[in-house]
Amino acid sequence: MAFVLQFAPQDFVTIPQHGTIQFHPSLLPKYRGPSSINWPISRGDAKTGLTIFRPTDGLDEGPVILQKETRIGPDDTLGTVYFDRLFPMGVQAILEAADLVVAGKHRQLAQDESQATYEGWFREAESRINWANQVDVVHNLIRGSNPAPGAWTTLNGTKLQIFDCRKLPVRTFGAVKGKIGEVVECSAASFQVTAQGGRIEVLRAKLGDGKKAAAGDLLGAGSIKPGQLLGS
Repeated sequence: MAFVLQFAPQDFVTIPQHGTIQFHPSLLPKYRGPSSINWPISRGDAKTGLTIFRPTDGLDEGPVILQKETRIGPDDTLGTVYFDRLFPMGVQAILEAADLVVAGKHRQLAQDESQATYEGWFREAESRINWANQVDVVHNLIRGSNPAPGAWTTLNGTKLQIFDCRKLPVRTFGAVKGKIGEVVECSAASFQVTAQGGRIEVLRAKLGDGKKAAAGDLLGAGSIKPGQLLGS
């Protein structure tokens, strides 16, 4: 089973001759729950992974058959971690675990409940940008929300979602330009917004009911201008 969003009764999971195995995109027992790829990226973790386990009555509980780790790079997003690594790794891991189970060569290790964490859905409320946070925190939130649910702020009361971006930290307090949340610099391809300790260079965004667009297109349309305050 993979991406199961409801509890499967035990009389169901015991139907197969060799029992049931389940895929979960985190290194259990950490990040139990439905948005287990978003959370570690948004918190700046350096690694994540996947777990193949025997499901029990508890949420993402049960003995572990195997795990695979993958690095989270400083510019990785939800999309790159899942589509480039966890998805193909997961397909191979399920096949590997199934072969081990059928051959009777698998091991089952109990999850360490002292290390267990649970996180709920990563939705709109969790993906709102607070420009008063450190630039690292803002950058991680945007990465962990890209492509879904999409980190967001507001521009003159209209929702502005930010997807592709770069972090531009500064070394001294005096090097920080503008107010918190202010659009301080625009180029042909991007615009920069001030956060604590640096700026976020926005490369791709979505304003209101519009489509995702290159930041340069929003600038060309006059939607984004220097001096505007985001999130106010």
